[in-house]
Amino acid sequence: MDDLTAAKTAARRAAFARRKAAFASKLPGQAGYLSEVLAGYRGVPLAGYMPIQTEISPLAAMAEATAHGPVGVPVITGADRPLKFSRWQPDGALRDGAFGAAVPEVDDFFEPEIVIVPLVAFDARGGRLGYGGGFYDRTLAQLRAKRATLAIGFAFAAQEAEALPLEPTDEPLDMIVTEAGIRSFSRA
Repeated sequence: MDDLTAAKTAARRAAFARRKAAFASKLPGQAGYLSEVLAGYRGVPLAGYMPIQTEISPLAAMAEATAHGPVGVPVITGADRPLKFSRWQPDGALRDGAFGAAVPEVDDFFEPEIVIVPLVAFDARGGRLGYGGGFYDRTLAQLRAKRATLAIGFAFAAQEAEALPLEPTDEPLDMIVTEAGIRSFSRA
């Protein structure tokens, strides 16, 4: 295991512990700030995610957004491939997807312009540490090569880390939204 891999493993372990504690708090209204942000982008195609394990849930904000435009969730189509996003409705039929995340029973793919990104940890500069599969990094790079794509990290405030071991292929966040507030990052 090289130094960067070891550093990422240690950072993930610490972040998972903080996330688990935040998840256990079960505070209401955790997606309130996310709803506020998305209200400013009504009608813009967006993708959220189906929460797994101790991830903060964006489902309330996603459900509100479906009244104004397409909302999708990620579908893993293979290892080392970018994600695809299938249209989602709050009461739509679902099937089991990869890693325990539910996906729409019938695929109806589209390309979002806003992606709500789950994460393990984030830093004050918009860096993101994911699970290690690179799915969101590949996907954001592909989408951003075609058009401006807003990457909104959604996490518990407790998931913030002082510094993260990042690589050049790690796609930055444009914004981080937590249950405690909203931060935007300039990419000048």
